[in-house]
Amino acid sequence: MKFSYKFSNLLGTVYNRGDIVFSNDGNTVICPVGNKISVYDLRNNKSYTLPIEAKFNYKALALSPNGVILLASVYRGEVHVINLNFRRVLYKKHFNRTVRSIKFSPDGKHFAVAKEDTVYIYLAPGVDRRIFNPFVLERVYHGASDLATCLDWSHDSKLLAYGSRDMTTRVCSFVKMKNLTEYRIGGAREGVTGVYFDDKTYNLYVVCKDGGITVWDCSTDESGLVPECENPYKVREGEGKAGDDEEEEDDIPITQQEIEEDDMKVEKAAKKEEAAKDNQSKDRVFYTRRYRLNVNTHLKGMSTTVTSTAFHKRNKMMVTACETGDFLLFDMNDQGALVHSLNISNQKITSVALNPSGDWIALGVSSIGQLLVWEWQSETYILKQQGHYNSMRVVTYSPEGQNLATGGEDGKVKLWSTQSSFSYVTFSEHTAPITGLEFTQSGRAVISSSLDGTVRAFDLIRYRNFKTLTSPRPTQFTCVTVDSSGELIAAGGQDKHDIYLWSLKLGKLLEVLGGHTGPVVSVQFSKQPGSTMMVSTAWDGTVKVWDAINDTAVKENVMMSADGLCVAFRPDGKQVAVATLDGQITMLNPATGRQEGNIVGQADLGAGRSAKDKVTAKKNLESKAFTTLCYSSDGKYLIAGGQSKHVCIYSIEDEILIKKFQVTKNKSFDAMSDILNRKRITKDGTNLAEVEHRGHRPAEDIKLPGARRGDMSKRNFLPEIRVTSLTFSPTGRSWAACTSEGLLVYSLDTDWLFDPLNLDVSNTPSAVKQKLKEEDYSTALMMALRLNINSLKQEVLESIPLNCVSLVVNDLVQLYVESLLQFVAESLETTPHVGLYSRWATELVTRHGQVLKTRAPQIMSTLNALQKSLSTHHSNLSKVCTHNEYMLSYLLAQASLRRKRNRAITPGDEEGESKVPFLTSDGEMEDDDDEGDDLENMFPEEEVEP
Repeated sequence: MKFSYKFSNLLGTVYNRGDIVFSNDGNTVICPVGNKISVYDLRNNKSYTLPIEAKFNYKALALSPNGVILLASVYRGEVHVINLNFRRVLYKKHFNRTVRSIKFSPDGKHFAVAKEDTVYIYLAPGVDRRIFNPFVLERVYHGASDLATCLDWSHDSKLLAYGSRDMTTRVCSFVKMKNLTEYRIGGAREGVTGVYFDDKTYNLYVVCKDGGITVWDCSTDESGLVPECENPYKVREGEGKAGDDEEEEDDIPITQQEIEEDDMKVEKAAKKEEAAKDNQSKDRVFYTRRYRLNVNTHLKGMSTTVTSTAFHKRNKMMVTACETGDFLLFDMNDQGALVHSLNISNQKITSVALNPSGDWIALGVSSIGQLLVWEWQSETYILKQQGHYNSMRVVTYSPEGQNLATGGEDGKVKLWSTQSSFSYVTFSEHTAPITGLEFTQSGRAVISSSLDGTVRAFDLIRYRNFKTLTSPRPTQFTCVTVDSSGELIAAGGQDKHDIYLWSLKLGKLLEVLGGHTGPVVSVQFSKQPGSTMMVSTAWDGTVKVWDAINDTAVKENVMMSADGLCVAFRPDGKQVAVATLDGQITMLNPATGRQEGNIVGQADLGAGRSAKDKVTAKKNLESKAFTTLCYSSDGKYLIAGGQSKHVCIYSIEDEILIKKFQVTKNKSFDAMSDILNRKRITKDGTNLAEVEHRGHRPAEDIKLPGARRGDMSKRNFLPEIRVTSLTFSPTGRSWAACTSEGLLVYSLDTDWLFDPLNLDVSNTPSAVKQKLKEEDYSTALMMALRLNINSLKQEVLESIPLNCVSLVVNDLVQLYVESLLQFVAESLETTPHVGLYSRWATELVTRHGQVLKTRAPQIMSTLNALQKSLSTHHSNLSKVCTHNEYMLSYLLAQASLRRKRNRAITPGDEEGESKVPFLTSDGEMEDDDDEGDDLENMFPEEEVEP
């Protein structure tokens, strides 16, 4: 196994907080998820996470007019310039304070940044302008007396409007104008939430926090603006030669007549300036209020706060989102008439956006992690995703590797597709946090345990809870496991210290296994087919081995060095790994109870120091331990995580650390640093982290009665990063980590790997291509497999004729069979040549089936990957075939109706008599006077697609 795993996707957390933006084509939604950015493709129903990571959470986003450059601001003042084509951060700029709003100009040449009470305008980076420093400052506006909250550019990029918390809106000229420098608009009762220019004029739409929407008309249009010069940013020609001209003029004698002429010119210039000032005062730009409306009048008398707004300039549609979970759509062409309103949640809507066509509305609710895309005309959801609004606790892969199941502290079980990265079903029957999840071997059901005292089985075909298992006396279940047949279910109790065994088919309790003297924290069945061996560990410092069918007594009882935290079976069922409280991982033989290895990994976890810790990080490390374990699909490696930001991969044979992954760099979490920030310590030694802040942070601080609305129990705190669950994909291509930040998926990247097999000097890519030209296919294939270059192997496989596949596979040396089968299984996921690669897979399994069967435990990941790829293609083709089947049935029914109609017409019928109608493709009844009784008469030849 090559450890080139890299972060590939973020699941479980759909939306956190920040601005939501649409792509220029309107088919993609871009939104921040913590310190990462997720992209949701609405047309192809897929999502992915950009491989970038900030030190703090993202807040504001802005997309360039060409859709290539994305500007993203971080909470602590950084702004990142991201290229969406290459998915890389190009530049970073630190502003020392949080940037609350970013906006590109319509021409794409500049962008505006709102920081505190100041607005900065920079030269925008672009494809046609190669500059070393993308943050070239152009203009600065200091007019506001409070935080600037929103920005907008005029259609010609000449004017900039920004609103602030001081209840004013300011209109400034980017290009210096004689009749406009800065115009201040008041009249708001609270801070300004949104300000927008009209599509082709300078009219303004101002939205206030109290729900007031005001429309302001500008006194002039584009032709009425008077610039100070034609091009204020270009140096005038000849300006640098002024000194030479003056020296030459000094040598020429000046007469009295010339002096008088100069005085007359000065007087005329002064008169012209006075006249120009008078005209300028008359032509100065100003705004007048057209009308005003209030959102609260449409909310049944409720008084709410507008949290976010969006405006579609071409259609003049205004969307306002409120803290009550309502959003309203107004038509500003019709004096602000209400077009549509909907309540999507009882929590406040954090962000709202409109796509370029104005048909879709994207809404984000940060408190519950919800992201919606609503089509207001048809009143349907285009996208409806919600993660766990509390921390996730457990995660597991389905047997074929196509789905992921997650359970959270909110009591919900969610299923995620690894292909689309979307959640497609949610089970909410549990009333307490989920503690365990397990798929049955068939993959048709998922079993969950919870602290509510129930173990539930969910049907993945009908999506329902078909079994609920309980104990004789109420107890909280901490873990659950299913045997290889999918018939037996075992769960460990927290307060009764027993293990309960049920029959899934009968739904009855079979046995209560006692023996532990502490809470049972982990139970695992052997994955070996036909085996009923079970192992458990508890806080009593023991590991017990059971036989669930033959003998319910304890077969082996192993004392550990400390309390057990987690136990895991190797896929072949011949080894067990146990994590204990002292940070050690012990490998045992379940049949004999003997120790086969030991890993002291406490130092590998790494320790961070919390802002409120009284001890150092080194001392804090002594209390760290692994809380979750998982074997790789081939059983050679062990992946472990726990009370740390690191995930460690160990070699079982060598008992050494192979690689360590840091799951996040987000300093918004506590205990991310090993040292204490001395800036947070006062002179008298007071730690400012222990002082509660009651400032203007609306989400985290205490809500005082009578002062602010909201949850009175909320306090300001920072969660610590934890790895609560780990799972390896059955295909061996990826693994997932359930963390405080979300569900992180790491995939194997083998595109760049060069791992040759039995390589010699004569084996080169050119030699392989030469063998293909000579039609020596067997030699060419084995040479390509030796080089182990994916592109070369693909070229060879696709160049071999179909009638030669069986002969080539038959001549293939056994050494290369497994390598070729693994490549075919991986290529089947993405290749368009499904039939060709399926033929290769069939021939390999058929010709070398006996040898592969003996090697099944070692190549289980390859077989699972092959099954996953074939199952995916079978599902997709089944949908297409079903659609074609119904379409053909419909056409045949149409032909049958036509024949019946023709038979019903007698030779003596005259014109005007009633005719038998037939059903058209639109579902309407029509009459037809044409003759014919077949499909060609119904559908003309030029309209029938081949």
